[in-house]
Amino acid sequence: MQKLNLQSAGLLKPCFAPARPSCKPVHHRRQTCLQVSASASVTEKDAAVQNGVEYQIKDEFPPAEPKSVSPEVQAIIDEQGLDYESSGLKYLTNEARMRALDKKANKVEKLKNKKGGEAMWSEVHELGQLIRDGKTTWQDLALDDIDLRLKWSGLFHRRKKTPGFFMMRLKVPNGELNSEQLRFLGESVRKYGEKGCLDITTRANIQLRGIPLEDAGPVFSGLQSVGLTSVQTGMDNVRNMTGSPIAGIDPHEFLDSRPLCKAIDNMITNHGKGNPELVNLPRKINIGISSTRDDFAHTHINDVGLYAAKDPETGKVGFNVELGGYFSIKRNARSIPGDTWLDVEEVAPYCKAILEVFRDYGQRVSDRQKTRLMWLVEDMGAQKFRETVSSYIGYDLKPGKHVTYDDEWKRRDVLGVHPQRQEGLFWVGACVPVGRMTSADMDDLAHVADTYGDGTLRLTVEQDVIFPNVPEANLEAMQKEPLFQRFQINPGNLSRGLVSCTGAQFCGVAIIETKNRAMAIVEKLEQQLDIPEAVRIHWTGCPNSCGQAQVGDVGLMGGPAKLDGKAVEGVRLFRGGIIGENPTLATEFEKGVPCEERILLPKLRELLIEHHGAKLKPGVDLESEHMATATA
Repeated sequence: MQKLNLQSAGLLKPCFAPARPSCKPVHHRRQTCLQVSASASVTEKDAAVQNGVEYQIKDEFPPAEPKSVSPEVQAIIDEQGLDYESSGLKYLTNEARMRALDKKANKVEKLKNKKGGEAMWSEVHELGQLIRDGKTTWQDLALDDIDLRLKWSGLFHRRKKTPGFFMMRLKVPNGELNSEQLRFLGESVRKYGEKGCLDITTRANIQLRGIPLEDAGPVFSGLQSVGLTSVQTGMDNVRNMTGSPIAGIDPHEFLDSRPLCKAIDNMITNHGKGNPELVNLPRKINIGISSTRDDFAHTHINDVGLYAAKDPETGKVGFNVELGGYFSIKRNARSIPGDTWLDVEEVAPYCKAILEVFRDYGQRVSDRQKTRLMWLVEDMGAQKFRETVSSYIGYDLKPGKHVTYDDEWKRRDVLGVHPQRQEGLFWVGACVPVGRMTSADMDDLAHVADTYGDGTLRLTVEQDVIFPNVPEANLEAMQKEPLFQRFQINPGNLSRGLVSCTGAQFCGVAIIETKNRAMAIVEKLEQQLDIPEAVRIHWTGCPNSCGQAQVGDVGLMGGPAKLDGKAVEGVRLFRGGIIGENPTLATEFEKGVPCEERILLPKLRELLIEHHGAKLKPGVDLESEHMATATA
């Protein structure tokens, strides 16, 4: 394992948040820090320094051998006529195999039993070649392969919206990209016209759109050539690793989340090549690392949340574990304490063990809504769950630490120009409206990163971008770049907090169109109102809540509605989501609100005036709007 002493290299210094006025105690977590600058190379085998003490970050683990097949399992495999070698059963325990093979198992388990999704890592090339050679078409290929198994390669077929074209989801651990990667991503969709766009997701990730299957193989390989991958990004796999978008440059962080996010991602994906041991989880799982009191990763809505804190007894930085946060059609759950404390060196091994426990013990019942990690944790109880994970690691994990603070920490807004902990350097955060970008935007992002910063860029879970390591002398010229006419550095108080899922434009599950509607309504609200504070408005097209309506100050979720006795696109309205320390999920207060602007715009305007101190701008005349509503 290679050692990198960042402190002796002058790349790491201890830092402390300034004292704040004493107020109501906040019971949660943290207090010191470690930082790795963006100029420090994070290798596959890395070390870092915490308060002058070097620690190792492990990201390589010996491969596991498939478990031997019990006679009971073999009998069912024979009865169902399955090919064990091509199935997804090989790395499961016999108990998990029995659950997957049970007649009451859900249809996705049956699909994986017939053929594991990892097969598509090679078949994505073979299928594309057959189409290019004119030997088949995408319509003639197996439906399960096209619409489901290709998701193990990151390819999502949007049969209802864009038949024959795919969305490709990547892995971008901690949301960090370099200019070479940005240009490659832009080039990958350039020739597809309006279909070929890119989205920043609410996991600080990138999704490419408009890719036909015959072109997918070269893009799949090209990603790996620039240090990216799309393996294991869909279905029953771990989603993108989230951390702090200002990791390594933040004056107030406890540690740099990037080496940990990359180590966990390497463990999960076998350094981007694909890891068959972890491709057959009972359901998807989200892991987030919070390295500041801001909780930029939203650990409270992750299946596994790792929240940095200072051990009250030793002063050493580690992590309290939170478990089970998720959104779904049937249930929305905030994470619960996992009663586990991790030293930094334990983070990647713990994540590996927890994924193995979930794989081996998780339910695979007919109702997939009951197969997320929270159901297993609640079934076992936090203590038994910790003991089970301990048995996989090989030693007893420590119980969680109780951490309190004497001050309140308001979550910071990272947009705008901010001084870094490195003297003379700044980060510049820019708003990407609802995260939608074109290939030309990617070229411009790469140009700005190379010209004014260090050639890198960060994505945020709010679907925005951050340029780190900008010398003070470059700030004036940088802000004059045409890019920032589109992606504003100081946007309005609604635009800066606007988040949206894909919506019905591309997603077949969405009930309503979201992105364009969200931008249009926010533009009009900002024209009409003086808004004294940033208000986070989250749009999501359906109850799966990819747009995370429940974390917004205001949330809008697609749902049924009627207008003049006819069914129309509508929303359910939420209010009161809090992020950062002591988070709270928003509560629904109205449903069945038509999306038609003459109905929705006044309702949101009244909400902003009543709850967020907004006031009508001088000279704004709403009479014509009232008349239109009255005569509708």
